Formats: sequence, C-alpha cells, structure tokens
Amino acid sequence: MGFRTGFAAILAISINFVAPANAETLADALTYAYNNSGLLDQNRALLRAADEDVAQAVADTLPIISWAANASRNSVSDATSAAATLSASYVFYEAGAGQMSVEAKKELVLGTRQALIDVEQTVLLDAVTAYMDVLSDTEYLALRQSNVRVITQELRAAQDRFDVGEVTRTDVALAEARLAAARSLLASAEGSLARSAEAYVAAVGRRPASLQEVTAAPVSQSLTEAKAYALRNHPRLLEAQHGVSAAELAIRIGEAAMSPEAKLTGRAVIDQDGNIASEIGVEVGGVIYAGGKLSSVVRKLMASRDQTRARLHLTAATIEQQVGSAYSFLEVARASIQAYNLQTKAARVAFDGVREEATLGARTTIDVLNAEQELLTAQADLISARSEEVKASYQVLATMGLMTAAHLRLPVQQYDPAAYYNLVKDAPTVTSDQGQALDRILKAIGQ
Repeated sequence: MGFRTGFAAILAISINFVAPANAETLADALTYAYNNSGLLDQNRALLRAADEDVAQAVADTLPIISWAANASRNSVSDATSAAATLSASYVFYEAGAGQMSVEAKKELVLGTRQALIDVEQTVLLDAVTAYMDVLSDTEYLALRQSNVRVITQELRAAQDRFDVGEVTRTDVALAEARLAAARSLLASAEGSLARSAEAYVAAVGRRPASLQEVTAAPVSQSLTEAKAYALRNHPRLLEAQHGVSAAELAIRIGEAAMSPEAKLTGRAVIDQDGNIASEIGVEVGGVIYAGGKLSSVVRKLMASRDQTRARLHLTAATIEQQVGSAYSFLEVARASIQAYNLQTKAARVAFDGVREEATLGARTTIDVLNAEQELLTAQADLISARSEEVKASYQVLATMGLMTAAHLRLPVQQYDPAAYYNLVKDAPTVTSDQGQALDRILKAIGQ
C-alpha cells in the first residue's frame, strides 16, 4: 500500500456516531470544547498580535507625516506670533532592512499559526481523554455496584447455609468482610467518577451527560508512513522551521544596520500672516563607530539562529519518538483487549460454575467470592484496555498533526487565521475602510 493510499482513510476520518436520544457523543464533546476553549481564544489573540507586528513593520517602510503648531506672546513688545508646521520624512535606502523586517514578521506569523494548530490539538486531545475517563469510570462504578449486589446475595446465601448448619460462621464472616471491602471500593469508584467529571468540565466546558460508547479512530497501519507524514506536517515542526527562517532574516537585518541610511525630508511652515516657507532635502548617514556593539548584535543573532536550528532538530526527533510511542501504546491496548476478552469469558464461565457447585455443597463461600473477584478484575481490565485503545488512537493522530477540527470534520465554524491578517497586513489607518472593519471585528471579539 503506497503512502497516498495508506493515508486516504486517515485524511477522510469523520467522527459521526449514531447515538440514542439525549446521549452525548465524542463529536458533541469535541465540538463544544472547540467552541468554548479559553485556551484557543488566548492563542488566537496572540496570533492577532503577531499579525499586528507585520502591520507595524510595513508601516516602518512608509513615509511619516507629522504636524505641529505653536503660538507665543512677547511681554515686552506685546507682539504675538504663531506658526503651523507640516513635516514629512521617508527612508528610501536602508540596505533592505525594512523589507527584511516585514518578511521576518511574516515568518513569525506563520509560526504562530502553527502554534495555534498545536494548541487546538491539545484542546481536542484533552477532551478525548476526559470523555474516555468519564466513560470508563462510569462503567467501573456500574461494576462496583454489581459487585456489591452479588456479594450481598452471597452473604445472604452464606447466612442461610449457616442457619441450617451447612457452613461455619467463618464463611459468613468472610462474606461480610468482602462486602465491606466492596462498599469501600464502590465509594472510591464514586469519587473517581466525580473527579473525572470535574476534569471533563475543565476540558470540555460543561458537565458530562449520558456518554455514548466510542470506537478507536482509524490510523495508518504503517509506523514508517506515519513518522514520515508527521515529519512533514506536524505543527510544532512547521513552527520551528518558520522560527529558523525568521532568525536567518534577523541576522541580515543586523548586518544591514552597519550600512548607510538615506532619508528624504520635507518641511513647510505657515505663520500667522499667511506666509509659507518650505524646504526639501536628503539626509545620508550611518554609524562609523559604536564600540563593536553592532558586530556583537550580529553575533548574538547568529547564536539565536543556531539555537532555533537545534530546536528544529530536537523537535523532529521528539515528534518521531512520540509517533512511535503512540503506536506502541495502541498496539499494547489492542493486544490487551483480545487477552482480556478471553479472560472475561473464561472468568464468567468459572464464576457461574463455582456458584452452581456451591449450591450443591461442592464449593465454599470463599470459592464463590474468589471467582467473582476474578471476573470483576477481568471486566475492569477490559474496560481500561478499551479506553486506552481509544485514547491511544487519537494520540497517534495528534503526534501526526491530525488532531484538528478540520481533519475530524467537526461541525464547527473553523477559525480562519488569515482573515484578520488580510485586514491588517497593509497597515491600514483607523479612518480607512479596512481600519473601520477592524474596529468592528475587535468590538465583536470583545463582547
């Protein structure tokens, strides 16, 4: 199976479940988490701030026009003077530093967009984990409740057999001890479910309803293909790549600071009598000596570039390792499910047989209680393995960079990271059409 064919199923994944009325599906939980995540809102605001850095860098390459007005009165001559000044300046040569600054800010915007995608993965993966924890703890609680009922029945049976002299007081005491332990474990299960519900509120944004069963997400059968895909598409890796590009541009900007700068200037003054004086000129200048500071700045920028390169390599290695670990957890969970299924079936047969034999006097109360405990353990282990399989399958998607609302086809209005950028990238003024549109957008966001 080729790479493209192998990932066709992954790229078409959709978590649409058929659920009974009033049941909450995983898709419901993920949708709510996406729409109500404060963490996503926070990082979207960070992205908008990065967008504004591009606008400010663009503005630095444009002419600057300013005005000033002054008035004064001479106390000796009682004369009054007033003037208004209009000044303009435009840097038309700076060794390309201005444009390189714009490009560097754009790289940081692209990196911040990838960081936002990674945050989205975290939000959705946390919701999956919270959902499965509530689901499995609910099943654990049901098991513990059933365990208490079964042991209560066994205690009654032991008491009845003791009353007719078939067993000793020891059998009754053993059943009573097991019942006390079962009630303690039931209370613990209730506490675990309460904690899982609180974690669900934190991850999803609301309390869990009746949760629908979930199957594992389909993933590629090839670990090699998954690693290759992750190394090309994971948002953390792409963010690091943009960081390297921005660092390279920063070095060139630092080197440009050593070059001369040429500026066009203009000035017009009008006094109280309506007289106008104007001038236009060119300024050329640059640093001759700054104590080696500019060279030090460039060397520091080179060190920062080397750091971002090292971070890129470390990120790639970490992502590759995480893909392998996620696949390992998934394979272990799948193997455990098979084993625990067989164990549960065998334990069920053994429990039914021992209980039947106990009614005939061939087994003791402790035999029945032990068989019931083995069945309970097998059932609990099976619940855990099924939960771990689902969580591991979505962890695989996250390590590949696919744990997103777009990939999961969640029914949400997906955030467009380019929409705000397209409005601010040309550094619009507050009175322009774009500036007024931005004002409306920001007011809507703040509501």
